[in-house]
Amino acid sequence: MHDDKWKDTVAMIKSKFNVLDERREEILDIPNAFVEIIEFSAKGGSASGGESPQGKMKLERVTRPVVLDKKTIYSKTGGRASKIEYQYSTDELTHRLQAYRWNEAAGQWEEVRTPMA
Repeated sequence: MHDDKWKDTVAMIKSKFNVLDERREEILDIPNAFVEIIEFSAKGGSASGGESPQGKMKLERVTRPVVLDKKTIYSKTGGRASKIEYQYSTDELTHRLQAYRWNEAAGQWEEVRTPMA
C-alpha cells in the first residue's frame, strides 16, 4: 500500500471510527524500517466506546527496504551457528498491510485472513 493510499485509509478510519491508539515503531535490526499501527472501534453506542460486531480492530503497515542480497556465513568450528547478512536497498521500499481483530476470549490480537477464491 503506497503512502497516499495509507494516508487516505487512516483519514477514513479517523472519520468513521473511534481511534484507540495510533503510533509508529522503528524496527531496530533493519535500517529505515518501521511499523505504523492504528487501533480503532466503532463510533457511538455505550460509554465504553461502543463496539462494532467485529469489536476492536488494528491495522499494521510494515515498511522495509528491499532485500538485494542474502549472504550466509558459515563457521568451521563445531557447535557454532551460521550467520546471515542482508544487503538492503537505499532507495526502494516494500510495504505490507496486516489487519487484526481483538479476541476477547483469548485476550490477544488475531490476524484477519481473507478466504481464498
